[in-house]
Amino acid sequence: MRRKVFSSNMRLAAKNQQSITKHDPSIAHPTPHRHGSNHALNVRLPLNTSPIPTFENNQLTNSPLHSLKTLLITLGPFLLPRLIASYRSYRTKSTQTKSTPIRPLPSHLYRSLNILFISILLSLLSTLPHFAPENIFTLTASRIQTPNDVLFTRLALLRPNNTLTSLDHQLKPRIASLDARCLYLQYGPEVLTHCPFCLSDEPFSYFWYALPDILYPHILHFFALGAATSSAIARKEGSRWRNSAVLLGVGLAVAECWITGSRNWKANSRALRAEDLDHFFWGRRVWRGVGFAVADVVFAGFMWVAGTNRWFVVPPTVGERMEGALKMLEGARGRMAALGIVRNVVVRDEGLRRRGEGYWRKEGAVMAEVLEEREVVEGIRGALGSGRISVSQVEEDAKRYAEGIVGPTDLMMQQPQQH
Repeated sequence: MRRKVFSSNMRLAAKNQQSITKHDPSIAHPTPHRHGSNHALNVRLPLNTSPIPTFENNQLTNSPLHSLKTLLITLGPFLLPRLIASYRSYRTKSTQTKSTPIRPLPSHLYRSLNILFISILLSLLSTLPHFAPENIFTLTASRIQTPNDVLFTRLALLRPNNTLTSLDHQLKPRIASLDARCLYLQYGPEVLTHCPFCLSDEPFSYFWYALPDILYPHILHFFALGAATSSAIARKEGSRWRNSAVLLGVGLAVAECWITGSRNWKANSRALRAEDLDHFFWGRRVWRGVGFAVADVVFAGFMWVAGTNRWFVVPPTVGERMEGALKMLEGARGRMAALGIVRNVVVRDEGLRRRGEGYWRKEGAVMAEVLEEREVVEGIRGALGSGRISVSQVEEDAKRYAEGIVGPTDLMMQQPQQH
């Protein structure tokens, strides 16, 4: 009797387990346990299958790229239409001035491009680890949960004479807690060591202390863009990009402040390994230098294509065209006056006058000999006979040409007589 009851219980338990596994495949198979002489079946009931937040998901959510994505989603609907409208207006102007010939780059734009080139080099050099503050967690390959004494003992072994420096002694009591170490990775060692009013209970106070250091590179980059697009250096071709340079410089500064202030500074508290740590302060320095270099390259490209009339060509205004035409007329008038002076000197000087008369006599004799040659005579007869050359048309063209030259002179001479 007991065997029948036991077998029926076993079949019932197996059916229940199959139904549970069918609805939730993640449930493991039942495991039998032996207790005394009786067999009992340990059946695990289905648990809550909602996803448990892991450190990787939390780190991805609080990463700078996620903050940048949020910023783009917020400002994208406002900036995208303006960018499209600016591109279309520049494209329209470029098609209107498509016939503008390509010219060499003006010399004053070379100075602007040199300034941007120096800015690019300095920006890329700032990303090198040699110019960044040292990171004691990377230097000692330690976890964020490593005890403070162990951490600084490892650090002392890497120092000269196995002795900590004065800055190390100042930093040691300030990163004893887990929150302080998270703030260290967020804002760097300088802020943790020298901030007189910052407290771990008020983490945003570290942001206000770090704000001047965040904005200082942007101010230097802003001056570089301003010098490259100033009218004193780049003149008109470079000063047209000044407003865009101001907007770009302000945008880069606001983006970095937004990412730094909005990031979850406790994101590293769940990191169990040294490889899982997000060294935000050091990564932000690298991305800032790369962003400056990319911005300078883009501006240098825009200034080059606009300065050589390859793209973004702005047609001259009516006043500029009139000014250019007047300058050309003034130059022609000056050359005509110089030619008149030279002709007057040649006519008045006896030796030059004789040489001129001898040249024209020789020229007439040479042309007369050429016209008397048989091939030339046959060619002229063939052209006149076939109708390719009309004598009357040639005479009419010569008359109009002479009237076009002498006509303005006759009008200028007739005006004083009328008065």
